[in-house]
Amino acid sequence: MRVLLCLAWGLMASSAVAAAPAAQTVFVNGKVLTLDAADTVAEAVAVRDGRIVYVGTSAAAKAHIGPSTEVIDLKGRTLMPGLVDGHMHPQSGGLRTLGCNLNYQRLSRDAFLARIQACLDAEAEAPDDRWLVVINWFQQDMIPTGYAPTRAELDTLRTGRPIMVRSSFGHSALVNSRALGVAQITRDTPDPKDGKIVRDAQGEATGLLEDAAQSKVQTLIPPPDAATHLKAAHIALGLMAEQGITTFLDAYTDIETLTAYQTLYRRGDLTARGHFAVLIDAGDTYDAKAAVAEVVRQRGLYDTGDQGAKPALRVHTAKLFLDGVITAPAFTGVMVAPYFENSGSEADPHWRPGHNRGPRPYFTLAQLSDILGLLAEAGIDPHMHADGDGAVRLALDAVTNLRRIHPDKDIRPAIAHAEIVDPADYTRFAELNALPVLSFQWGKPAADTIEGAREPLGPFRHALIEPSGLLDIYGARLTFGSDWPVDTLDEWFALKVAVTRTAARADQGKYPGRLGVDPGLPLRTALRAMTLGAAYALHVDDRVGSVELGKWADLIVLDRDLTATDPEALGDSRVVRTLLGGRTVYRRP
Repeated sequence: MRVLLCLAWGLMASSAVAAAPAAQTVFVNGKVLTLDAADTVAEAVAVRDGRIVYVGTSAAAKAHIGPSTEVIDLKGRTLMPGLVDGHMHPQSGGLRTLGCNLNYQRLSRDAFLARIQACLDAEAEAPDDRWLVVINWFQQDMIPTGYAPTRAELDTLRTGRPIMVRSSFGHSALVNSRALGVAQITRDTPDPKDGKIVRDAQGEATGLLEDAAQSKVQTLIPPPDAATHLKAAHIALGLMAEQGITTFLDAYTDIETLTAYQTLYRRGDLTARGHFAVLIDAGDTYDAKAAVAEVVRQRGLYDTGDQGAKPALRVHTAKLFLDGVITAPAFTGVMVAPYFENSGSEADPHWRPGHNRGPRPYFTLAQLSDILGLLAEAGIDPHMHADGDGAVRLALDAVTNLRRIHPDKDIRPAIAHAEIVDPADYTRFAELNALPVLSFQWGKPAADTIEGAREPLGPFRHALIEPSGLLDIYGARLTFGSDWPVDTLDEWFALKVAVTRTAARADQGKYPGRLGVDPGLPLRTALRAMTLGAAYALHVDDRVGSVELGKWADLIVLDRDLTATDPEALGDSRVVRTLLGGRTVYRRP
């Protein structure tokens, strides 16, 4: 009887396929990585009205081909779901293409100053009160290793203008003496809450400002106008489409960014599905109820609701910073145990546990638990920056309280970065359904993970740095976020590092081998984190993130078969075509 029923169902399905309207687009002869629950690999996909209407063999896909159907022969190349970037700063990335840019390069003192002087010379007519903002400074990779410029170096430049050089990590900035004067920062200026004015042995400001101390300068710099914001949003969307990103979370938005994307939405110019996180800051005027009310207000102004195949704007996330960064020279990550300190000399170092555990967390546990509860009542997900293991533990403790108070709420709390996680906390991610949002490209030997972290973290913690594979072993639901523009936007290099834990080929002479003891990720696991995992974090896993019937046709075609590619060559992968809701939004020239 069961056999007869199955046969009848098969005949009905075949008839339905034969009678179905022709698809707009049919892909055949490919390696279709569906990334569904069964890790199904297919050959063909058909798309109609923005949705996936068929996944299967190339032969059976012919039933969906009509006179006007576009048929694309993949020739063995990979077709997969569009990437979902679960943590990035696209507006900042777009704006940074328009300014004085150090491009993350490894620079000596002379090269560093020469690049900035060239920007000054290009604006020779600029008045002395116009700020020069320099971006994408790879602070941890200066030449020689460990070199840390101060305001004294910037003061040698031929200008009277105030200068701010922003670290690519976003947690530090270097300014010249003119900028310190304009900002009225003196030896008597106290450190702000959650920030630090770095000082020399005489107590004078060196020009380096950490975390919240940057705002003393940042608030003095005129913001970009609406036209510039709109241009930056266009640039960011174009770069995302080229990478194959079809859905993203702007992990720290503002009104100017939301206004720019709202304009593009109304014009029909969006080429990705945008999600936006509104900042909740635990500053001196912190008021939990008022902070949540502001997130709700911005949701009411800018959230368009689900628009189906048409890309929409969603505001259902709040961003909270719990600490800074774990690497030198900042050491603003909150740690369970103290950083190591050199008790010897530079020539004869003796690194031993010191007394510095980083700053106090930017939220107390009581504050964080309170705000997470209020966010849950409003239906808003928390997205918590936690770099050090102490901050990660704080986040997990607050999520524990959230789950106890609101056990039935579908809140998907994210813990971003988690560069160090204490082993005692590995299992808690899965137990609490707390989502680690990881920047896979950081899991390689490099200046920030070797010179900037090896000795200060100590041998045990350093062996466990960037624990993507370890968290996977313990069942965490992994989510990927590039954190662009902290790094160059290169999702495929991030995939390569996720699998290999090795540096780029050009850097392997200086940084050979793998990073730490982490085993890395299987290819399919890494890809799922970059698609369905991030889609889950954004509550859209029922619509995007895998190639399945009925889902929106957010698809990308690559120039190769990923499963047959040498892991070291995964970073060479290029997107040939990006589709959003079945509409081509990028085609490689």
